[in-house]
Amino acid sequence: MGSRASSLLREEDIEEIKKETGFSHSQITRLYSRFHSLDKGENGALSREDFQRIPELAINPLGDRIINAFFPEGTNKKYTAREDQVNFRGFMRTLAHFRPVEDNEKNKDLTSGEPLNSRTNKLHFAFQLYDLDRDDKISRDELLQVLRMMVGVNISDEQLGSIADRTIQEADTNGDMCISFSEFTKVLEKVDVEQKMSIRFLH
Repeated sequence: MGSRASSLLREEDIEEIKKETGFSHSQITRLYSRFHSLDKGENGALSREDFQRIPELAINPLGDRIINAFFPEGTNKKYTAREDQVNFRGFMRTLAHFRPVEDNEKNKDLTSGEPLNSRTNKLHFAFQLYDLDRDDKISRDELLQVLRMMVGVNISDEQLGSIADRTIQEADTNGDMCISFSEFTKVLEKVDVEQKMSIRFLH
């Protein structure tokens, strides 16, 4: 199956994806094989339903938020087949956020901007998991919704409210009762985001 999948990918596409994402040739062909196996509609794109069939996402309390990350609003047509589908290139761009940072040394491309797996881009990706309405700030309600997704009914609404209030109080430096991206970044400055948001992809 791997050779069949790689034969459907053109060499120039692989080279462009390598430059854009930092993945190696063998990682791209392996991930293309996985993408192809998830593509139940066999139309070269994945729907939300295709992602929901992945067992690890189905049981993850933030599974829907992670799936939504593959479908950003206003996405370039280069990465989507339709608004409700993501093509292989868009799939790879999202996965690139989870490449270990040390891989950047091997895949340094001085002509491109910051790598998708940089600390800033990893933080931005995590921020978007909380920013449910995509208004570039995390409100108390959004924080509560995500906390509820993560803990379910194991903690009372009162306790969750207390956690949300304390979190906003600690992070909110400008007094608007929301968490901006810069405030989010400041709170996480001592957290090893590069390690916590990395997945080892086979070479």
